Amino acid sequence: MPKKQKFPHLVGSKWTAKQKTWGWRHFQVVNRKNEGEWVFAEMVASCDENVRFWLNAKSLKDRAQWMAGWQTLQEMNEIEEEDVQLLEC
Repeated sequence: MPKKQKFPHLVGSKWTAKQKTWGWRHFQVVNRKNEGEWVFAEMVASCDENVRFWLNAKSLKDRAQWMAGWQTLQEMNEIEEEDVQLLEC
């Protein structure tokens, strides 16, 4: 049986950076690269195709840095408030 692929739906996924990255927050994965046990994602800014970079796909799971989908600042703040409330319970 073939080995299960890490991050099978990576290409085409959309992400919001918690902090501006090269001047932008909204990115889409346009390519992936497997390097041994590592998986890398090529990110492109949704508003500027010239802004592109590679990152370890595992870092997209870090909610302190990235959120899945394209989120507005208001949505990001609401999600953070919910997370804080959960921690306080």
